[in-house]
Amino acid sequence: MKVLRFHDLKVEDRLRLTFKGAFDPRAALERGLEPFFQALEEYAGEWMPDVAEGKRRRKYARAAIWKALEEERDEKSTSLGLYRTKWPALDMSLSLYFPPLPTELDISINVQPLSFFAEAERCRKIVDMVQAWAFRYPVSYAAAHSIDDRELAGSPYFGRDVQTSRRDGFDKIYEVFWLNIFGPKLVETVGRERMLSTPAHRVEALPDGSVLLVTWPTAADFSSDEARQAQARAHVHLRPDLDLPTVLRTLRERSATLAPVEPRFHPDVAPLLSRVVDRVAVSDRQRRIAEFNAWQPPEPEEWLPADAALPPDVEDPERAREHYSDLAEHLVALLHTKVPSVFEATPGSLTDVDYQFWHEDFPRVFERHDIDAHAVPAIGAYLGQVLVRNLGGQWIPRKKLEEAQVLVGNRVWLPFVRAWRYMRSCQSLLDSSLTQLYHVAKRHRS
Repeated sequence: MKVLRFHDLKVEDRLRLTFKGAFDPRAALERGLEPFFQALEEYAGEWMPDVAEGKRRRKYARAAIWKALEEERDEKSTSLGLYRTKWPALDMSLSLYFPPLPTELDISINVQPLSFFAEAERCRKIVDMVQAWAFRYPVSYAAAHSIDDRELAGSPYFGRDVQTSRRDGFDKIYEVFWLNIFGPKLVETVGRERMLSTPAHRVEALPDGSVLLVTWPTAADFSSDEARQAQARAHVHLRPDLDLPTVLRTLRERSATLAPVEPRFHPDVAPLLSRVVDRVAVSDRQRRIAEFNAWQPPEPEEWLPADAALPPDVEDPERAREHYSDLAEHLVALLHTKVPSVFEATPGSLTDVDYQFWHEDFPRVFERHDIDAHAVPAIGAYLGQVLVRNLGGQWIPRKKLEEAQVLVGNRVWLPFVRAWRYMRSCQSLLDSSLTQLYHVAKRHRS
């Protein structure tokens, strides 16, 4: 069964739900988790998982769940993953911790896209599901919100170091998200009467002393000004030390940061830049798209007119071409695991190679001597092979690699020179991308 993985999908915002509750470790797992799965199956609806995964992947069923938890169990914990094979995509985990660790049921749910929760009824059901869990598993803290906005809010650390965050948890009102359950200790710290009088879409006291609070009917439009105003009013009510205009200004700034910018990248590098911005931090993604919209990659300089080509100066041109092929195979050997398309030597392969080197920050991470001695010759040879294979190019061998040329139409290209410039820095991977040179060479083929 092939499940939908987020890294295989177009990058979009998601709903992220986290829930930390207590459970009775003395009870049999099947009996103790029955209320959890009963509520999940009743309320999840169209995002219901259809795959359960422990040591192996199985079709969702209670028997499969118990088997997965059994497979993963050790002295202190057990866990399983729950996924979907169809839209919307789901990445859900359930973890249980046993003594001597503090007993805890830890749930993490990510559903993509967030726009799936634009309907009030779907949102009501997920709130009812979380409420049902809270009735059975006393809550320390739970929240559901846009994963992108949670990141901008600083969740889960909120400016603290990791150790402090893990020790203290959500020990004060750092943020009010779309859906919140505040545990009994926090309710008492804020004041029960104040907590229950919060201006919000839905506020309910739960049996264990915690309080459920939902700021707005739907999760997907969290960034609308009306939803932001509701979020700010709730936050300031629970934190009287905060100032409403300041909180609202911060929320509006986050909305502006997340406001989508339509990509209008230079066509020669659009396939590469689309992948780059997908991996940029949420807080910076739209700004980077705007920057790349305005950016023009430098025109390639690694070429000569065909009538100025340097003639072959090797004794055996065919042997030289075989050498270039061997060098190109070094790049295949280096990248084939992470970039399977490198075997194909296509224009798309060049983009995959560009992205992988950028993603790894290759020019910074690896030793300069090794890059120039090994990576540059392999990259230059591979680029030349792609020009030969896909554009009908012809190698013009030279004793010095930097002088070797590939004739395509009315130009000869210097792939080893391009590779040297390409490997100077992470920025030069974009300024001198293999992808761009290929497209320019293609335009000048005739």
